[in-house]
Amino acid sequence: MPSVFVQGRPVESYPPLAPEARRGSVRRITETGEEVLHKPCRDVTEFGPDLAALIDDMFLTMYIADGAGLAANQVDVDLRLFVYDCSDDDGVRHVGHIVNPVLEPLDAAHRRLLDDSEGCLSVPGAVMDVPRPDRAVVRGFDRDGEPLVIEGTGYFARCLAHETDHCNGQVYLDRLSKRERKDALRQVADRREGVFARRAANVEALGKARPTG
Repeated sequence: MPSVFVQGRPVESYPPLAPEARRGSVRRITETGEEVLHKPCRDVTEFGPDLAALIDDMFLTMYIADGAGLAANQVDVDLRLFVYDCSDDDGVRHVGHIVNPVLEPLDAAHRRLLDDSEGCLSVPGAVMDVPRPDRAVVRGFDRDGEPLVIEGTGYFARCLAHETDHCNGQVYLDRLSKRERKDALRQVADRREGVFARRAANVEALGKARPTG
């Protein structure tokens, strides 16, 4: 099996950072509690250079934050879109973006719920167990408006479901009990400063200007 899939298609080789990141600028990552994260995003209706530039920025911002996925509302843009660079449980790397994603419902016979740890760049420092199906199919479009179907299993399925949730105005805290949510927010209070220090160090390492705002 190929070790890398880009936009759902196998490729022979791929650089450590997606080429989009070289063209991008670092943006501030929104945090839970900010309105843009807690309401459904608008459909993308214009495909062109502005959308392509946003995707470039999102890739770089995701890498700076050591993330596996990033939705547009996490950089304060109210659009249905996410980027990802995430490995599945077999070690296969998946890289790409998807516009106007819709998660296909899976019938009970074809899905298994897995409890596994999950974090979020907008909930800095917290890691909690969240039940997710072990398989995900997301339909949408690429940056040029061409139809796209991305399938994932294991951890990559978790990433696809998590990022589609963002587009629907949900953060993973919304899937937790009250007690678990309190625990997660306590982790944020304890670890947020360290998370931001690491992001700042990554900005320095990549020689990019420090994000403002």
